[in-house]
Amino acid sequence: MEIPFLRRAYAWMLRAAAHPKARGILFGVSVAEASVFPIPQEVMMVPMVAAQPAIWWRVGVIATAGSVIGGLIGYVIGWGLYEAVAVHIINLYNLHAAEARFRELYEHYGWLVVAIAAVTPIPYKMATIASGMVLMPLLPFLVVCLLARGFRHLAVAWIAARFGPPILAVVEKRLALWTAVGLVVLVGGFLVLKVL
Repeated sequence: MEIPFLRRAYAWMLRAAAHPKARGILFGVSVAEASVFPIPQEVMMVPMVAAQPAIWWRVGVIATAGSVIGGLIGYVIGWGLYEAVAVHIINLYNLHAAEARFRELYEHYGWLVVAIAAVTPIPYKMATIASGMVLMPLLPFLVVCLLARGFRHLAVAWIAARFGPPILAVVEKRLALWTAVGLVVLVGGFLVLKVL
């Protein structure tokens, strides 16, 4: 299902990346993406960093800070505004199956599900809203969001600075493969830590 405004929103984000106030706009987009907005902030991050590679870490930190604050907003939506707000977001983006699956996975794996959603193309907003719905403890939720989103955004910013847009086009083309590799590494790392 294609949502009509997605193409326009995508084009707007690309234009915003060249705006003099791009960092502030990126922060706002990062807040919104974690709770309600459908397009990932990487759409803005890549052209911003490609234009000025030296600012890669600032761009990564701005995106992470906005994403954590947006995650907290998503958590509050799931916790206290489910009927008033969360249901409409779930309906708008057709995330019914994702919501049910998140609840099921959370019962088995807890915060690990939030970490996986934070670094992969799984809808992060669904993880933040669902975390509030299942009453995940707030401090672990925020720590996981900070570490996992920080890893994702700093990695994207560094890749954009180091290799420029061509390498990101390659990664995007093989996104399923990179996601599978990332999940194996992430889950394997957590399992090793659990055994130790």
